[in-house]
Amino acid sequence: MAPHALQLDGVSKLFGGLRAVDGISLAVEPGERRALIGPNGAGKTTLFNLIAGAFPVTQGTIRLFGEDVTGMAAHRRAWAGLSRTFQVSNLFPTLTVLENCLLAVQALTPARLAMHRPLGGYPDLHARARATLEAVGLTDRVDTVVRQLSHGEQRQLEIGLALAGTPRLLLLDEPTAGLSPAESQHMAQLLGTLDPAMTVLIIEHDMDIALEIARHVTVLHYGRVIADGTRDEIRAHPLVREIYLGA
Repeated sequence: MAPHALQLDGVSKLFGGLRAVDGISLAVEPGERRALIGPNGAGKTTLFNLIAGAFPVTQGTIRLFGEDVTGMAAHRRAWAGLSRTFQVSNLFPTLTVLENCLLAVQALTPARLAMHRPLGGYPDLHARARATLEAVGLTDRVDTVVRQLSHGEQRQLEIGLALAGTPRLLLLDEPTAGLSPAESQHMAQLLGTLDPAMTVLIIEHDMDIALEIARHVTVLHYGRVIADGTRDEIRAHPLVREIYLGA
């Protein structure tokens, strides 16, 4: 039987006396689209930081595709096939769209160590970067300086940078944050075109978008899992309706 793409067993994170993540266990299958939802302060982004290796866990274990990565550095988890986006833009605003993507493409290749050879000398990296930008709908913006992009286009670019290393597990932290309803729908359509073999775990504040993208939903509250199930099960869950939906 194939290992889970992501498996958490009793994962906790304490910041002093604050238990931001409290004994979370979950398993995500390869190719699954899983939404992670909950009110502000539920521990969603902290959990992403634990999975990605930005924070060390206080307790518990994390496995990626069967490998225990609990003590593994963030860059090694990237090499193992994990990529992520952030709530706040993490782009180089004075570089062009293509230059940003080139940096992301070369980050997991030997070219990252070639300090004295310009990236223009790697036609294969250029081809990959342009293909990535085409996949996220930015073909006509390759020469645009990032700070001249709309907020929605910057979000598209962030998705592109996360995809540049061809990850097996993609963590998306509120990809529609700050977008208009029309831009949010465009983002949902874009995410629907991702490689079905890729596993996607998404934090999303917009309940409708989250349920459109993911068939399986995990709900956090005060650092704990309070519900886990299909879209219909989560919609009907009385505690979720009370806490998250205000019903």
